Amino acid sequence: MTIDISRTTGVTHPLDVLTADEISAARETLDEAGLVTADTRFAHVSLVEAPKSEVMAFREGDPIIRQVAATLVDLTTGRGTIVVVDVTSGSIVSTHEIDAATQGQAAILDEDFAEIEDWLLASDEWTAALARRGVDPRKVRAVPLSPGNFGRPAESERRMCRVLGFVQNDEKDLPWGHPVDGLVAHVDLVTHEVFEVIDSQDYDVPHERSEWDAAPHGDGAPRTDMKPIEITQPEGASFSVEGNRIRWADWELRWSFDPREGLILHQLGVRDGARVRPVIYRASVADMVVPYGDPQPARRWINYFDQAEYIFGRYTNSLELGCDCLGEITYFDAVVADERGEPRTIDNAICLHEEDYGVLWKHTDIFNGMAQTRRQRRLVISFFVTIGNYDYGFYWYLYLDGTIQLEAKATGIVFTSAYPGEGYPYATEMAPGLGAPVHQHLFSARLDMAVGGGENAVDEVDVVRVPVSEENPFGNAFAQKKTRLTSEASAQRTADNLVDRHWLVTSTQERNRLGQPTGYALHPEGRPLLLADPSSAIAHRAAYATKHLWVTQYADGERWPVGEVVNQSPVTGTPDGLPTYVAADRPLDGEDIVLWHTFGLTHFPRVEDWPVMPVDYTGFTLKPVGFFDRNPALDAPAAAAPHCATGDAAGREGHCH
Repeated sequence: MTIDISRTTGVTHPLDVLTADEISAARETLDEAGLVTADTRFAHVSLVEAPKSEVMAFREGDPIIRQVAATLVDLTTGRGTIVVVDVTSGSIVSTHEIDAATQGQAAILDEDFAEIEDWLLASDEWTAALARRGVDPRKVRAVPLSPGNFGRPAESERRMCRVLGFVQNDEKDLPWGHPVDGLVAHVDLVTHEVFEVIDSQDYDVPHERSEWDAAPHGDGAPRTDMKPIEITQPEGASFSVEGNRIRWADWELRWSFDPREGLILHQLGVRDGARVRPVIYRASVADMVVPYGDPQPARRWINYFDQAEYIFGRYTNSLELGCDCLGEITYFDAVVADERGEPRTIDNAICLHEEDYGVLWKHTDIFNGMAQTRRQRRLVISFFVTIGNYDYGFYWYLYLDGTIQLEAKATGIVFTSAYPGEGYPYATEMAPGLGAPVHQHLFSARLDMAVGGGENAVDEVDVVRVPVSEENPFGNAFAQKKTRLTSEASAQRTADNLVDRHWLVTSTQERNRLGQPTGYALHPEGRPLLLADPSSAIAHRAAYATKHLWVTQYADGERWPVGEVVNQSPVTGTPDGLPTYVAADRPLDGEDIVLWHTFGLTHFPRVEDWPVMPVDYTGFTLKPVGFFDRNPALDAPAAAAPHCATGDAAGREGHCH
C-alpha cells in the first residue's frame, strides 16, 4: 500500500519541518520490516533532505518524496545500524550496519546512562577507591562521558563510556562543586561491566557548596535598584510566518530543526521586486568539539563532540517569555524522536522576534543642513540547549543593511576538577581546592552559499602595505590583495587579524549596476584553532578544527564536518568528514560551493565564571559587498516614538534626538 504522507501531515514543500506523523510512519515501517525489537533504541532520527537540484526545481503542487534516516542501536550487542525509510511509500531505502573498527559507534543514548550508578556500585575496585578517599559511594553522582578513541583495543571493540564522579551531599546540592578527581571508570555499555578503573591521584574533595544562591555566593539579598525595562510593539511584529517560511523587511527564508544540527536556515534571500535574490541555500552549525587541556591521567582524554556524539538538539530548552526572549515573540515547536522512535514535541523550542539595535545610519551636514538618523533593527531566530553542565544559545541575526550574523552564547557551569596547587597551568582555582580545566569550544558552521545563484567563487582578501615608490612617494598607500581560491586543497585557510583577512564569495553570473560581481564576505573572529598537538587523537578526529576555513564543491550527502559516525571514531586512516570530502581536490572557481567555518572560544576559566558562568560570546559575520547597488537601508523609517522629533525647522522629516 502506498501512503501519501504529504496529504496527511500538511507537508507542502520538500524543506518543510519533519512532522510527528512522519516520525511515526518511519517507526511503523521499520517495525514491519522486523528492524525494531524490544531491545532496539533510536539514537538519531532526522529528515533526509531532498537533493538540492530537486528542491530548486520544485514548484507548488509537485509530488514530494520524504525520507527519514534512523540510527538504531541494539542494546544487547551494541550494534548500530543506519536505515533510510521512504515515509511517502512506506518502504526501506537502504540499510547500513556501522562497522565499529572502521567507523566507531552510534551516538550515545540517555538509556545508556540511566542505570550506570548501580553498575559502579557493583564494582569492588570503584567502591574501594571511593572508600579510600572517605567518600560514600551512594552520594557519588556518575557523569558518564563519550570516551573518544586513542587507539586502545577496548575503544574499537566495546561500546563504552568513561565515568567521573561528583559528590552530591543532598538533593539541592550541585555536585559540580565536589569532583572526585584522579579517578575514572571505564564501563562497557552492553555488558554493564566496569572493566577498568584508573586511580591515578588522591585529591581532597572540595566541600564548598556551589549553588548560585548558596553562601558564600548568593547570601546577599537581590538588588532592588534596577528599574524594569519593557519592550513593546503595540502594532505587533513586522515579520510574517507561513508554515516554516519567514518574511521580514526584504528578507525571506525557511527554517527547520534537526536533533544533531539544531536550527537550520534554508533558502535565505533578499526580495527585489517580484523575485528573491538568493544569498545562502542552507546555513547551520553542523558540529562542535570541546577539547580539554588538562594532561592528568584522569582527564587527558576529555573531548566531547556535543552534537555528533550526544545529538544535543534533543536537550533543547522550552523557552519562556520574559526570561529567554523579550518583546513580541513568535515561538516554534520542534518535533524529535525519543529513544523508542516515538515523536516528542519540544514546546517553544525556537524563538523569533525583532530587536532595536541602535543607530543604523546618521549624518548631520554642514552644507545643506541635513540632519538624519535611522535606527537599526534585526530579526532574531534562536534556540538554547543544555548539554550536561553547559548551556549553549545559537542566535541568527538578519539586519536591515543586509548583514547576516551568527552568535553562539556559552553559559552554565564550568566542568570542574580538583585544583592541584598554586601555579598549576592547566586549570584555574575557582573556590577552595576546586579547579576548572582550560578548554575550547570549537564550532563548525556549514554555509551552502548561493550568492546571486548557484555559481560562485571565493577570494581571500588581505589588506597590504604599499611600499614607497614613484606611485606612492609619501608611503601612505595601502590596498587589498585578493587571492582566488581555485581548488579544495588551496582553500584550507587560517584567519589573520593583522591583515584583516576575510573571504569574499562572489557570483560569477550576477553583476551590480556598476558592473561589479555581487558578493558576500565572511568576516571571522580569528580566534585560536584547535590547540592540541597535531599528532594528537583529537586533532585527527576533529580535523575540521585545524583550519578556520574549508571550501568544498557541493555534493549531496556531504553534510557533516566530522562525518556521520563520530562516537569512538578511529584515529587511523583519513578522517571522515572534511578531509575525505576534499581528497579529490575538486575545482571551486565558478562552482556550487560550501563554506565550512571554524569559530569558537578558548576558555581559561576566571574566578568570575563561578558558580554560574556569565554568557561568553563567539560567532561570525557575513556582510554584503557589491550585492546591492547602494545602501539597502535608505528606506528605513524615521523614528516615530514620542521622544523623537518628527521634523526640524526646515521641515525635514525624521530628525531624531
